Amino acid sequence: MEQLDALRKLCLALPEATERLSHGTPTWFVRGKKSFVMFHDDHHGDGRLAFWCPAPPGAQEELVRTEPERFFRPAYVGHRGWLGVRLDVDVDWGEIDRIVREAYRQVAPKTLAARLD
Repeated sequence: MEQLDALRKLCLALPEATERLSHGTPTWFVRGKKSFVMFHDDHHGDGRLAFWCPAPPGAQEELVRTEPERFFRPAYVGHRGWLGVRLDVDVDWGEIDRIVREAYRQVAPKTLAARLD
């Protein structure tokens, strides 16, 4: 699947990022511990091809409000500020890269996050 392969490439390019299945779906972790991106294909029949990731405070609310066709509040983790990002719409991979990097910064130790700058 083209979207999964592209997302995988972005995630695994980050320092000490790893991938494994979590809850039956491809998930990327920092140092094998903290997840920063979860891929979902029709999660519980929601009809979306998307990923979920942590977002900076306030980002989820703003993006869901201004661009609901592209962003959503995901189940289970949305109340913690995670963002749902659709991959079944016209995707700007530069923007996806920025979102993934910001998600990584939300959970990575400061020493690893600093390597992104």
